[in-house]
Amino acid sequence: MKENPLIIGIETSCDETALALIQNGKILVSLVSSQVKDHAKFGGVIPEIAARKHLEVISHLYEDLLLQAGVKESDIDFITVTQGPGLVGALLVGNLFAKGLAANLRIPLLPVNHVHAHVHGALLSLEEGKKNEDIFPCLSLVVSGGHTNLFYMKSPIHFELVSQSLDDACGECFDKVGKMLGLPYPGGPIIEKTARKGDPTKFPMPKMMTKTKTLDFSYSGLKTHLYYLLKEQETPLSEETLANICASFQDNAFEQLVRRLKQACNLFPEVKSILIAGGVAANLRFRELLSKDLKIPAIFPALLYCSDNAAMVAAYGEAIYKAKGEAGLKQDLSFESYSRYHELPEGGL
Repeated sequence: MKENPLIIGIETSCDETALALIQNGKILVSLVSSQVKDHAKFGGVIPEIAARKHLEVISHLYEDLLLQAGVKESDIDFITVTQGPGLVGALLVGNLFAKGLAANLRIPLLPVNHVHAHVHGALLSLEEGKKNEDIFPCLSLVVSGGHTNLFYMKSPIHFELVSQSLDDACGECFDKVGKMLGLPYPGGPIIEKTARKGDPTKFPMPKMMTKTKTLDFSYSGLKTHLYYLLKEQETPLSEETLANICASFQDNAFEQLVRRLKQACNLFPEVKSILIAGGVAANLRFRELLSKDLKIPAIFPALLYCSDNAAMVAAYGEAIYKAKGEAGLKQDLSFESYSRYHELPEGGL
């Protein structure tokens, strides 16, 4: 077993083509080619376009990665790739590229769960000197445009699903509400920026999932409330009204997340920290509310590692390797991509 293997991560689950190299917990190079501009005019991601864009750039991105890192193909010890969940066409591009690379270089290929990998975006951003025993057991919340999942974790590769969204993901709701408001895609960053000028108390919003015994999330009702609220407003919306609606919606959307985390902390009193990951983790208002309302320290990713990236994929692969050694690396290249979230055994294998 090599002590500090050089690991390449490959991520193509949605609209970012990403590759990264990691060694001994350090990111050598992390590259991301975003497709946001390609999908903006449609107000959302078009799967066929996403797959074609991945196909266009992935080989060039790989060449740039090696060049910037100053390494040769023969230096790579194993490959980690996002297997799912995601857009199947997009995932296939990354998976087939990874399989071809693994076969050519004759090195192991480890397929991993995209949602689990997001948590390692937060772990990449730990303060120097922090050890696993300082973090685990913990709760981890992955909140993005496609996922709102809460996990209980005993270690960096142990994921026990506690709850998830029953319908829209939190970030998905932001994008859909942004579209209702006539804001550019993606809606989340624009709503956050607009909300800074607004009063979150001006438009009372219904609190979702207050009467359920589970810790699951739901955002379809909030989205529907916004739809009917906008029908009652004079159009076009004034700058003040728009800011107040954005601020009220945003705080209410985050209130549900904070409330569920508080409940989960009571359910798992032994947890030492809460890891927050995913694109929504970049929202500064969300970070403010969590820091204010939670007694347990919340750990966020650096902004660079909130959205989809390959550094988190490679870091997850490194964690599996450290925990399981070479036995944890999957040698079979016949694995298939999958679109919807489902629970995998420990380590995502």
